[in-house]
Amino acid sequence: MDFTTPDDALPTTETSTVARTREYLTGAEVETLMATARKSSRWGHRDATMILIAYRHGLRASEVCDLQWSQIELNTGRIHVRRSKRGTPSVHPLQGDELRALRRLQREQPPGPHVFVSERGAPMAPKSFHALIQRLGERAGMPFPIHPHMLRHGCGYALANAGHDTRRLQDWLGHKQIQHTVRYTELAPDRFKDFWR
Repeated sequence: MDFTTPDDALPTTETSTVARTREYLTGAEVETLMATARKSSRWGHRDATMILIAYRHGLRASEVCDLQWSQIELNTGRIHVRRSKRGTPSVHPLQGDELRALRRLQREQPPGPHVFVSERGAPMAPKSFHALIQRLGERAGMPFPIHPHMLRHGCGYALANAGHDTRRLQDWLGHKQIQHTVRYTELAPDRFKDFWR
């Protein structure tokens, strides 16, 4: 199954045998996935940090795998996001938990240009990240199969539900066209929360 999707189309809702009910992960599900990663292997901290960074910054699998230390300013708490698929690059602030996780990762792994590396010291491949997320989803008991792009969609929905306007959300996710961003605000259930009050 090809997990890469254009920005203007949601990933398919069918897997080989099980239909997914949605194409994003909630914040609580991301926390569960990270907790499962931490206790799953000796690479648990790296895996949990990858999930956190991909989710918070709406990164595609290729973007998180290609992330380099030169894009991260630990002293000022910023990450320079380079987008694939002709997306718009941007600079995002890093939260305290992200900074702590990245500093620990930098201390624990051998020096190199890439933030997330394999056991052999090479950059983590998107295919390996897909397999990791799928495996962690199964171990975490997720009620449907998951893939990395659900972290990006989860970011979009979480920020839309937090009340961020569509233009700012477009900039955060690096969409060239605003119609790719509108789906997050259109489907955000929190926009209806005061209808019956």
